[in-house]
Amino acid sequence: MGIGRWLRVSSFRFPVSVLVKLIVGLGNPGYEYHLTPHNLGFMAVDRLADECGVQWGRRESQALAATTELEGAEVMLAKPQTYMNLSGLAVGRLLSKYELSPHDLMVLVDEVALPLGTLRIRSRGSAGGHNGLKSIIGALESDEFVRVRMGAQPERPVEDLVSYVLGPFREVDLAKVREMLNQASEAVHVILKEGPQKAMNRFNRRVSPQLS
Repeated sequence: MGIGRWLRVSSFRFPVSVLVKLIVGLGNPGYEYHLTPHNLGFMAVDRLADECGVQWGRRESQALAATTELEGAEVMLAKPQTYMNLSGLAVGRLLSKYELSPHDLMVLVDEVALPLGTLRIRSRGSAGGHNGLKSIIGALESDEFVRVRMGAQPERPVEDLVSYVLGPFREVDLAKVREMLNQASEAVHVILKEGPQKAMNRFNRRVSPQLS
């Protein structure tokens, strides 16, 4: 039986507390990828960890993990250490270990189809060409999980998109990146407190964050 089928069966037979959530940021491990567009997911969960005053204190299921509380819910933050294209290995193992279903999962991820600085929240859907999401959907055999997509589209045409997403942000873009991470953190709180639909109504309308 595949991981996805096991999760669906186990979540049906053994309902999981709604107070438990797994929030995963996608990226690549290694300092050389730290401030790159493809690591926006890592940057977003790092922001959440900093705001909660928790550190990445342990490894679990091929991921760095930290447990905290957000909006009255016990939450595990995680950063898969499998590299982006194999993110599903870590996510599937974490869900299996804690007997969670895909509905208990939230994924923070970059999206080159969206302008830098914009957010798009979805409660389900295809990978849209993103290899990290594709790996998760394949491992879980389900696309029924919330994702917060953070715009990483280059402002000018680039010859090599892979080199762009794996290269560092330009210094001129960092203020917009910081504000987008602030908005992503706020969106996570709204999703946990009021649900993804409320968050979609609030954040998906924004063309770009308002910089101060």
